[in-house]
Amino acid sequence: MAAPQSDLPLSPLQTVAVVGLGTMGTGIAEVLARAGRDVVGIDVSEAAAVQAVTALEASTARAVRRERLTGAEREGVLARFRTSTDLAAAADADLVIEVTPESYDIKQQVFRALDDIVRPDTILATGTNALSVTRLAADSAHPERVLGLHFFNPAPAMKLVEVVSSVLTAPAAVSAVTNLALDLGKEPVAVGDRPGFVADGLLFGYLNQAAAMYEAKYASREDIDAAMKLGCGLPMGPLALLDLIGVDTARTVLEAMYAESRDRLHAPAPILKQLSEAGLTGRKSGRGFYSYEAPGSPSVVRDALTPLSGGPGTPGRTVRSVGVAGSGTMASGIAEVFAKAGYEVVLAARSEEKAQAAKARIGKSLARSVDKGRLTAEAAASTLDLITPAGSYDSFSDVDLALEAVAEDLDVKQQLFAVFDKVCKPGAILATTTSSLPVVACARATSRPQDVIGMHFFNPAPAMKLVEVVRTVLTADDVHGTVRELCEKIRKHPVDCGDRAGFIVNALLFPYLNNAIKMVQEHYATLDDIDAAMKLGGGYPMGPFELLDVVGLDVSLAIEKVLHREFRDPGLAPAPLLEHLVAAGCLGRKTGRGFREYARR
Repeated sequence: MAAPQSDLPLSPLQTVAVVGLGTMGTGIAEVLARAGRDVVGIDVSEAAAVQAVTALEASTARAVRRERLTGAEREGVLARFRTSTDLAAAADADLVIEVTPESYDIKQQVFRALDDIVRPDTILATGTNALSVTRLAADSAHPERVLGLHFFNPAPAMKLVEVVSSVLTAPAAVSAVTNLALDLGKEPVAVGDRPGFVADGLLFGYLNQAAAMYEAKYASREDIDAAMKLGCGLPMGPLALLDLIGVDTARTVLEAMYAESRDRLHAPAPILKQLSEAGLTGRKSGRGFYSYEAPGSPSVVRDALTPLSGGPGTPGRTVRSVGVAGSGTMASGIAEVFAKAGYEVVLAARSEEKAQAAKARIGKSLARSVDKGRLTAEAAASTLDLITPAGSYDSFSDVDLALEAVAEDLDVKQQLFAVFDKVCKPGAILATTTSSLPVVACARATSRPQDVIGMHFFNPAPAMKLVEVVRTVLTADDVHGTVRELCEKIRKHPVDCGDRAGFIVNALLFPYLNNAIKMVQEHYATLDDIDAAMKLGGGYPMGPFELLDVVGLDVSLAIEKVLHREFRDPGLAPAPLLEHLVAAGCLGRKTGRGFREYARR
């Protein structure tokens, strides 16, 4: 169905009314006023209107102190903003943006009232991130002028604006609002009408899975959040972000997403309902997944769930020397990490030549650190001297920790653990760096499963701070305690997780990536728009398709298959588009083509 034509003007939208002066509405009003628009802020609450003025005065005063505004510019901004408690104040507006609570009843009441107040050519925009724009438009007298305009919090700082069209929206309205967003210094992304749109559609599924992971007591809230920040470079962990967004808001968005998709990954985790109904909605109430100093405060305070630091733990085993099996990037990176921390390292591969090549790679890495001033030449030389290359695993006979970093193939790893079992001394810890395979399957290839544990380093190992410490049901307490202590000695951050597919990071990351692929597959949004939305709206260091091409589409598909096989959830089935690209040999940057094409080196 073609969108109806309209005589709506392609005007600069000079006068804008913002209905709803909570945090988001006030932020949007500030963005508009600073861009030279005349803004009327409308709220039924006189207190909210006063608070909006106070907030604008404070934020513009900060901008003057930081020399981002002059005093005269500040006076102009404040003069362009007025408030009212009467919706009739929107009568002369070229554009009305409603940012009221996420309720069809409330928003439809506002739109029906506006029909009798504003001019026929006034554009009406909803700031919803969960409700159907089409349903709101259909209830309006002029559905062709209704669209979605989804800013991100905090509106003055976040660059992304999603411009949401329904099948009823006039192209002229979309053009006018898109031009406005550009004039505000924002980056508009055009999307169709479905709950969550692009950014929240991907973000909230991930947040929901994190909440479910915590509810299942698979990992602590601190470890889940640390894993995603350190393993993926995210600005906040998922549970802290849920507290910031509001647990009740997240539940509302997920309910809307699930009502449309019927995907179990969108069905709100029961803990979101429990916290919401108990009034534990996050920062705004002073307590959610974490406890805060006061309602609205960002300062987390200790509560009954906060782990003890420096507690007595199980006495560990002594580790002076480490054996690293493998000759690839991960093996050499891990060997470099241990040697930098002063441990003697035996770097063993299937041949002396491969082991020597791996040591040479470490030498180049250390030389780069010297060139960048991160390491002295003397420290680099002494680090390299601690690494002994070997062409046989028999050289692991006296190491205290034997750690494999070979191909992600269970048969290969089990054969290697059987070798470790024969050559390593009694009491040596045997570790796997697997990212997706069952650690217990490696343990059962030995006669000492109590000595086996997972140590999942992230690539590149010298730079990435995270290590997922994976204990099986058979791992001894002192082995677990030793490995956690060892991680801290090599300046890594350990997080505890159980022996199940994906551990923390991959179990949360790859369903998100898979859902991004499905969006493209369904022609909902483009690669570029999705990548831009997640970087600008979610603060992600890379968009999902940039990341997929870096990781490798074949590696990504293998992890998706493992997650689907383990959890049996239909929503985790790999997107067919991913399977087709892998079958065609388009594996990402390493082949020159994945979701995008790359220049051959």
